[in-house]
Formats: sequence, C-alpha cells, structure tokens
Amino acid sequence: MIMVNVHEAKTQLSALLAAVERGEEVVIARNGEPVAKLVHYVEQPKLRRLGCAMGSILYMAEDFDAPLDDFDEYQ
Repeated sequence: MIMVNVHEAKTQLSALLAAVERGEEVVIARNGEPVAKLVHYVEQPKLRRLGCAMGSILYMAEDFDAPLDDFDEYQ
C-alpha cells in the first residue's frame, strides 16, 4: 500500500495510476489522515432481473400460439 498526501497525489497522479494498474492500493491523506483510496476498477457484470418485463405486455391475441397459415407447406 502506498500512502501519499494530497499535494503528492496531484503532482504524481500518472505514476500513482500506473501503480494501481499493477495491483497496488494508493491511499491519499490530508494532514496525515486517510481520506481516499485508489484501487483498480473492475466492471461488474450487469445482472438480468427476473420479471423485469412483467406488466409491459398489455395485449396478446387469443391465437398468438396458433400455427401460421404461411407455414402449412413446410409441415
């Protein structure tokens, strides 16, 4: 873990970001007290929610699942 003050963080931001990319954690302190931590960003996969379309289908024809006349020759 690397600890730097705010002034050092402002002047060495590129180097600190490179350290974060290598897997190190960087803590930024003000007056000796930690106020922020830089860590490598990992994108979280978006979760699909069950039932998210519930209620959005307002009408469905009675014969929705009936065979189509156009496909008679393929059967």
